[in-house]
Amino acid sequence: MFRFQHTEYLIGLASLLLVGGLFYWLLRWKRKTLQKIGDEKLVKELIKEYSPLHFLLKGLALTLALAALILGAANLQRQGAMEDVSRKGVDVVIAMDVSRSMLAEDIQPNRLERARQLVYKLMDRLPEDRIGLVLFAGRAYMQMPLSTDHAAARMYLQQAGPDAVPTQGTVLAEALRLSNTAFNSKERKYKSIVLITDGEDHDEQALTMAKQMAGNGVILHTIGIGSPEGSPIPDPLTNDFKKDENGNTIISRLNETELQQLAEATHGTYTQLTDIDAAVSGIEKQLSAIEASAPDDNAFRDYKNYFQWFIGLALVLLLAEFFFPERKWQIA
Repeated sequence: MFRFQHTEYLIGLASLLLVGGLFYWLLRWKRKTLQKIGDEKLVKELIKEYSPLHFLLKGLALTLALAALILGAANLQRQGAMEDVSRKGVDVVIAMDVSRSMLAEDIQPNRLERARQLVYKLMDRLPEDRIGLVLFAGRAYMQMPLSTDHAAARMYLQQAGPDAVPTQGTVLAEALRLSNTAFNSKERKYKSIVLITDGEDHDEQALTMAKQMAGNGVILHTIGIGSPEGSPIPDPLTNDFKKDENGNTIISRLNETELQQLAEATHGTYTQLTDIDAAVSGIEKQLSAIEASAPDDNAFRDYKNYFQWFIGLALVLLLAEFFFPERKWQIA
C-alpha cells in the first residue's frame, strides 16, 4: 500500500492550474502581438524559425517539473511489514533559555555558553537517545523534533542565542507545552524534558503545565543557570549593561525556588549548574533509570521512500526546459 507522508503539500498541485493558465495566456498574447505588428506575410517570414509548439513543450516541462517537486516534498512511501524491534534509549527534549539574561557573566564565560557546553556533553553521554531541541525566550520555538541526528542538534546549538528568538522574556509554560508536543502521547514512559534556564521571570502557568506533563508520564529535570546573587546583563548595542527605564542597571538572578517546584511536580530533579560533569552525570543517571523500566520491544512498521525519484525527474525536466529551444530545429 502506498501513502504520502506529508499530504499537506499536495495542495500545492492546485498551483499547476495557475502555471498552465499563464503559459496559455502568454501564447495567446504573443499571437495577438504579432498580428498587430504589420503585414502578416512579412511577420511570418521574420519569425519563421519560432515554434509555438516548442514554446508549449517548454511550458509543459516546467509544469511537470513543478508537479514532481510537490510530489517529492509530499514523499510517496510504500508500506512495509510490521517488525518487532528493541526499544533503546529515551526521548529527551532539551528546552534551553536563550533570552538576553543568559548573557550574564556570573558563571564564565556566560550563562548561555555554559548551557551550550552542558548540552554538548549530555548528548555525548546519550548516543542512542532521540534528542529534541526547543529554544525559548519571550516565545518558544521547536528548533529540532526528536531525532537521533545529534550532529544536527549541535549545529542548531551553535546558532542558539538571543537573536534566534525576537521576543524577549522567559516563558517557561510555553516552553514546557511545546516540548511536551514532541512526544508520542500513547507512550507512558521513555519521556523526559531537560529545562535549562535562569528562571528569572516568574511564570505561574508553568507549574500547572508541569503537573499535566507528570500525568502523561513526562519527567522534568531542571538545570538552574546563574547565581541567586545575580549579575548585570551585557548590552552589545551600548557596550554597557542593560538598564531599566529609570537608568538603573538590571540585575538578573537565578530563580531556584520555581525550578525546584517544577522538577518536584514531575518527580524529577533540580540542579544548579556549577560543575558541568557532575550535572551531566546526574541527569544521565536519572535517564538510565527511566530506560531500565521501559519495555523491551515495540512494533515498528517500515516504509520505503520514493521522493528521490520525483526530485530526480524534476531536475531532468528543468534541464530539458532550459536547453530546449523555442525556435524550430534546422534539418540539414
